[in-house]
Amino acid sequence: MRNSITTKNWRTPAVILLCGGMALTLALGTRHSFGLFLQPMTVDLGWSRQTFAFAIAIQNLIYGIAQPFTGMIADKFGAGRVMVGGALLYALGLVLMAYSTTGLEFGLSAGIMVGVALSCSGFSIVYGVVGRAFPVEKRSAALGIAGAAGSFGQFVMLPYGQTLINHIGWHNALLTLALTILLIVPLSAALVEKRRHEPAGLYKQSIPEALREAFSHNGYWLLCIAYTVCGFQLMFISVHFPAYMIDQHMTPETGMMALALIGLFNIFGSYFWGWLGGHYTKKYLLSTLYLTRAVAIAVFIALPITPWSVYLFGAVIGFLWLGTVPLTTGVIAQIFGVRYLSTLTGIAFLFHQVGSFLGIGFGGYLFDATGSYRLMWLLTIAMGVVAAILNWPIDDRQVVRPVAKATA
Repeated sequence: MRNSITTKNWRTPAVILLCGGMALTLALGTRHSFGLFLQPMTVDLGWSRQTFAFAIAIQNLIYGIAQPFTGMIADKFGAGRVMVGGALLYALGLVLMAYSTTGLEFGLSAGIMVGVALSCSGFSIVYGVVGRAFPVEKRSAALGIAGAAGSFGQFVMLPYGQTLINHIGWHNALLTLALTILLIVPLSAALVEKRRHEPAGLYKQSIPEALREAFSHNGYWLLCIAYTVCGFQLMFISVHFPAYMIDQHMTPETGMMALALIGLFNIFGSYFWGWLGGHYTKKYLLSTLYLTRAVAIAVFIALPITPWSVYLFGAVIGFLWLGTVPLTTGVIAQIFGVRYLSTLTGIAFLFHQVGSFLGIGFGGYLFDATGSYRLMWLLTIAMGVVAAILNWPIDDRQVVRPVAKATA
């Protein structure tokens, strides 16, 4: 009996947060390292930057399109199963990336396969479990800690990826990353949830009902549209910044270090913004974050580019990097509850990834068309201001539902 109780209760909120955070570290950290492969792969294989960027843009779009569906599956059948399947597909996609010789092959592996895999192991899947595991007064801080874990992955996996490229080449580096990503499989065991039973008298909502409720809420649409800007800004920087540094006559290590600093300071920033979300109005914090990010980018491109300005930019933008994630998730949970949190955040993340697709794709297109990233930087600034305006009027009050559903 004692062993049975111990076995049943080992998935405590702390264990769920730890293992979910470590899975995010691996999944998102590996994803953020793809920008390091742009220069060596395009040079060795004779591709244009747009060819590489288009495949990664497709990855982000597929990531977003698949996310609502994998979120629904996770809410219905459990996040643990979804994450195991995602880890296996992720590893296979990385292996096929290593053996790609054409843009089409790279698009199928890096774009479609890794994109679907990320939807099974990203924020929405982990946040759904974490959001249900913690009480409302601790939820925002817990989501911030999970976001910090994803940031820690960027800090760790970028130097790891660059070291692999430097010592064994980009081909073997991708194969090594494929083995590394399989560590998600044992971690996913902690995200297996007990079957939930709503108490008698509680409104029992189905997924279609939850979707109709969210789609009829103006604040949900404003939140999703603003989230598009987050993806646009972040993935443009993630993918194109190392190449931008080379264009500015910096070393590849300078760009890598800037991205690593983004990951390091995002550890503190994600927790900080998540903590603030537990004490202050989340929609106003989102507006503040987007506006501050726009100002930081404007200052960076206005000043002369030096290694120290690059590192300072990495630290500042890192502190603002993924603070949007716990805050956006927190607003959704605050309005609609946590029953279908993976589903609703998954749909919001679709908008985020549409922005990611546009940010990566436009970055490659405008560079090839103009020979410069200047227009892209200006566009990221303007969109940050728009996102700040969109979040401000959101109605973040909890929706009112019937006390009980009529029964026959």
